[in-house]
Amino acid sequence: MSAERLSMRRVREILRYRFEQGLGHKAISYRVGAAPSTVRETLRRAAVAGLAWPLGADVSDAVLEAALYRAAGTKTGHRRCPEPDWAAIHRELKRKHVTLQIVWDEYIAQHPEGYRYSRFCDLYRGWAAKLPVTMRATRWLSWSTG
Repeated sequence: MSAERLSMRRVREILRYRFEQGLGHKAISYRVGAAPSTVRETLRRAAVAGLAWPLGADVSDAVLEAALYRAAGTKTGHRRCPEPDWAAIHRELKRKHVTLQIVWDEYIAQHPEGYRYSRFCDLYRGWAAKLPVTMRATRWLSWSTG
């Protein structure tokens, strides 16, 4: 769960407390009202952005925010295996006598370094759970009423 961003006023206070008064993370967090980890992360972002104190007069709140959070929202990691086309797999599973095992066999034949079966199934089910819910009835759960 991601937290709200600090206001740029509080970011400026963090930078001022650190570089003018030389306070530590805990002391700054107490004065600013943020967690020490938030103070640490803000100072790390400022160092990566190459911000120096005092900030210039041309550094507005928008410029400061863009410098600190320009890469926010981008995924830093990546999947190590080739990602299947989950929509195509979903369509394929709607056909008669097609199972996840059969689809995985085809996938692993194309990508020998791909996901193992259990991870493949977990990823597919996670993807399928995000689909809009309509009348979802899987064949393997059909019950006879006779």
